Amino acid sequence: MEICLALGAEDHGTIAQRDTYFEVARGGLKLREEEPGRPHLIQFERAGEARQRESRYRIIEVSDGEVMSAALAAAIGIRGVVVKRRHLLLWRSVRIHLDEVEQLGTFIELEAVAPADSDLTREHRLVAELRDALRITDERLVAHGYAARLLRANRDHDAI
Repeated sequence: MEICLALGAEDHGTIAQRDTYFEVARGGLKLREEEPGRPHLIQFERAGEARQRESRYRIIEVSDGEVMSAALAAAIGIRGVVVKRRHLLLWRSVRIHLDEVEQLGTFIELEAVAPADSDLTREHRLVAELRDALRITDERLVAHGYAARLLRANRDHDAI
């Protein structure tokens, strides 16, 4: 965190998050409940590769997270739940997430938010600059998101 702050990142504090992932045919769908904050449904598509990757998403505010979760669970099923504490820093147009994920450990996620008309050149450059400053090499990149990692870890544990 000190390196990010030295680069001029703004500290936006810690957020407790619970992401419930639902079974869908394409992409992903999760209900994020957070404190502080309001629940929201996030539909997303992203590559499952260990590299900088583009992610497209839609965010819909939800008035009652419990009711929405129950309805979606009944209709399409739950794939998994991820519980984490996220420390949020903002640097230029990049969201820096310092995550402590239950059952998985500690991770850093860099998310450059791009306008719709961007060719992503600037965003890739900013992420590369942060990766250099934080010494995040290609070997340290993780291909799969937290939900997929938890699902795999639980399957491996059940097989023992």
